[in-house]
Amino acid sequence: MYISAQDQGTGMRTHYKCAAILVLGTLLGGTAASAQIVAPDPDTAFSLDAAGATFPFPLIDLWRVEYGKEYPNVSLNYQSIGSGGGIKQHIERTVNFAASDSPMLESEAELAPGTLHIPESLGAVVIAYNLPEMPDSGIQLDGETLAMIFLDEITMWNDPRIAEQNPGLSLPDAEIITVHRSDGSGTTFIFTDYLSTVSPQFDLDVGTGKSVPWPGGVASAGNEGVAGIIRSTAYSVGYVELAYAHQTDMSFAHMQNGDKTAYIRPGIDSISDASASAAAALPAARDSWYGVSIVNAPGPNSYPISSLTYLLVYDDLGGVTSSYAEASAVIHIIDWMLTDGQAYSESLLYVPIPPHIAQIGTDGLSQVTYNGAPIWGANAAMRDMLLADGAGSAGDGSGGCLIATAAYGSEMAPQVQELREIRDSVLMSTASGAAFMGAFNDVYYAFSPQVADIQTQNPEIRSLVRALIAPMISSLSIMSYAETGSEPGVIGLGAAVIALNIGLYIGAPAAAASLAWRRLSRRGKISC
Repeated sequence: MYISAQDQGTGMRTHYKCAAILVLGTLLGGTAASAQIVAPDPDTAFSLDAAGATFPFPLIDLWRVEYGKEYPNVSLNYQSIGSGGGIKQHIERTVNFAASDSPMLESEAELAPGTLHIPESLGAVVIAYNLPEMPDSGIQLDGETLAMIFLDEITMWNDPRIAEQNPGLSLPDAEIITVHRSDGSGTTFIFTDYLSTVSPQFDLDVGTGKSVPWPGGVASAGNEGVAGIIRSTAYSVGYVELAYAHQTDMSFAHMQNGDKTAYIRPGIDSISDASASAAAALPAARDSWYGVSIVNAPGPNSYPISSLTYLLVYDDLGGVTSSYAEASAVIHIIDWMLTDGQAYSESLLYVPIPPHIAQIGTDGLSQVTYNGAPIWGANAAMRDMLLADGAGSAGDGSGGCLIATAAYGSEMAPQVQELREIRDSVLMSTASGAAFMGAFNDVYYAFSPQVADIQTQNPEIRSLVRALIAPMISSLSIMSYAETGSEPGVIGLGAAVIALNIGLYIGAPAAAASLAWRRLSRRGKISC
């Protein structure tokens, strides 16, 4: 069971745990099957805030609409402000989650410890252009030539290096106007990552980043802004997300593949092929994703400017949500995006996340907590108890034990009910009790959801757990003899409870085993 407390001066919730359950966790260790996240309470309205990349905005906005049809009480407000802005708001904890086309830098991750990278979709950056004489898509470019265009080393559309790759086309004798992003952008990161990969000179002069020192050209904010300038400016060329190019009926180039064997049209199949070679080497959600890239991927049909895009989520939502229920709603909508929501990807020319990449996100979501309380609960009954116990309000001083709840059912045993009174009148009144509970909480939730799941799925294990934890729960009633606010009383009786449980679960079995050994030895049954 967990029993929460307010830490003095901070309002930070901590949770009371039974030390003897550590022994139980060792005995019943193992991995249980993942439970499904429970849908948000239909009688409660939730307004969720997110911000970040413009690259996935068309898809996220469609998700907002379709999810709202299924769960009309949940609204999502997504601000398409660029990956840099999304990461900034994530670090400042002003949104429930963020989106970025580029993994967080190490320096950014240090400012947002506990950040999970959740791959949400696959997309592509396309080279959009406006040539009045050639309105159709299909001009062919290789990476080196494109890099020289954006380095201002190729300045005319009929330059021989462009003409050589487009035999039979009458290219205009017109100056090239390059267009790039003015804001911190994951789309810029993907584009410059590609150009730096194919051109050492570009890597040296400009480099890779969400914002880079472009040598020239016209700048505008967002994919929308860049697309708008290209559409209104003859002889311009720039980079936008594939969905924007299609939605606005823009012309775009076919890019030479990483094998240098063909010019590839960006599309569902060619983006999917680009991701296939990188998928097996992707890190876990909680690990660093810095340096992860699928640009210029090998393969005859791999579009070379393809990329994953990510949601950024804290592994504990206590600092960015107002309640357990709201945190649960955040995890539910993100899980929906990774599962049901993927069905809407192809309609906007995004590639659905393959199952093995989606599993990275699901595994990450299953570890998310709210002030230490697991959100990906073992079953609906246990989650309902967390909500009913008040885990939804920070600092409310209530809670419930996952292992004890799974063992005794939703009504709990009378002994467990008694512990709530001990919590409110004794433990909550001392700094030592709160400090112990806070430290123990980190250990307890590393295994308690798995143990609870095992009990839920195995009645025999549940009966065994009930028998094992009954003495421990009874021993905790000793804490009722400590006076309210008495540090010596709580410390002294707390130490006695721990010692008693060590004796019950370790000392007594060890003594019994030693006695049996000696008796068998005296009878000659065992020889050393």
